[in-house]
Amino acid sequence: MEVRSRSGGTAFGIQGKMAKRRSSAALQNLRGAAELNVIFEQNRQHIYPTLPLTKINFTINGAKQVVEVDDDMPLLWILRDTLGLTGTKYGCGVGVCGACTVLENGDAVRSCQVPAATLAGRSFTTIEGLSPDGNHPCQKAWLEEEVAQCGFCQPGMIMTACALLKKHPQPSDGEIDEVMSDSVCRCGTYPRMRKAIHRASVALPQK
Repeated sequence: MEVRSRSGGTAFGIQGKMAKRRSSAALQNLRGAAELNVIFEQNRQHIYPTLPLTKINFTINGAKQVVEVDDDMPLLWILRDTLGLTGTKYGCGVGVCGACTVLENGDAVRSCQVPAATLAGRSFTTIEGLSPDGNHPCQKAWLEEEVAQCGFCQPGMIMTACALLKKHPQPSDGEIDEVMSDSVCRCGTYPRMRKAIHRASVALPQK
């Protein structure tokens, strides 16, 4: 039995015509996109001019590194994208959250705020370089106190704790809270961090 529309044509015929029109429109869109892609590739150097790269010598985790990057590239992205050290996390990008914290001469540094142009001759330690097998007292204390929940911010928190313990080998609760509150933990694990830092302070060799 053939079903007819009010206009007199078959339903299948109408659907077929609509499908052809859609296919034709899709093909035109693809052709347009291909033409735009050709134009883009022909003018790429004008749309995205290649920035001059600078060769920079610096030290990461005790190893000399030489990278060629844009002067404005933050240390964070050199670590992650150029050197493959992804333990350092991207959180806010404006130096507020602390997820990207690394150590320079034992001091906590927000790596997203350190441009490549300032790196020459400097030395940094990332979470990967804190210990070869994860047995640094802060790392062990973090596990023993089960600090992490999602864990995203914890590399930065551990590095911040290391810097704190360098300055204050036996920190008070107030000193811990003051320093660690400058870093953002959305899971709210600050009480467990405090316990872990006290535990690590006992395990660290005293000078």
